[in-house]
Amino acid sequence: MAAVKVFCPAISTASIRVILCLEEVGAEYERVNIDMATGEHKSPAHVAKNPFGQVPAFQDGDLVLFESRAIGRYVLRKFKSSDVDLLHGSSLEESAMVDVWLEVEAQQYDKAISPIFYQAVIIPRFYGGTTDEKVVEENLVKLAKVLDVYEARLSHTKYLAGDFFSFADLSHYPVTHFSIKIPQVAALFDARPHVKAWWESLESRPASKKVTAGLPQLS
Repeated sequence: MAAVKVFCPAISTASIRVILCLEEVGAEYERVNIDMATGEHKSPAHVAKNPFGQVPAFQDGDLVLFESRAIGRYVLRKFKSSDVDLLHGSSLEESAMVDVWLEVEAQQYDKAISPIFYQAVIIPRFYGGTTDEKVVEENLVKLAKVLDVYEARLSHTKYLAGDFFSFADLSHYPVTHFSIKIPQVAALFDARPHVKAWWESLESRPASKKVTAGLPQLS
């Protein structure tokens, strides 16, 4: 079977989400580098794969996909096994809970933590700009409220969808891996013991260690 292809730069939280899925299921894949600095993601060749000119794009034979969470679902469905089923499709109830917490990640968690990461890390590191501390503070308040919900949830279950690791947990990993280095974000996690334990369990997974081993420190 030909390896699937992921078109992405070395550092991209959305792309890391896809790579993590591939590593968790043990699938063969090829990462095709996209040079964001030269605008390759806006080139006709890449836009043909991702019409929004973003990363990642994904190819499996004639099938071309974009949007990392959709790609992740495809990978986890195609390569699932009796040992690895991070969507828990065999149980209607469990798969529903995975869907719920995937939506929470996309609509609540990511919308709070990503602006912090962008302002505190991306703007000064890649654009030479100045962090907008007001934006950071506003989103730290939002993130704290989200993590309060997580703390309550994780006081009853080991992982977000239940007592099993799922795509709902994995999807949080990429942006958190970088953002946890920001002291204010780390403090929010440290203040919530169940959230902190959950995060440490995600960090300890072999796939997480492998994928992030070669990534530079951005903080």
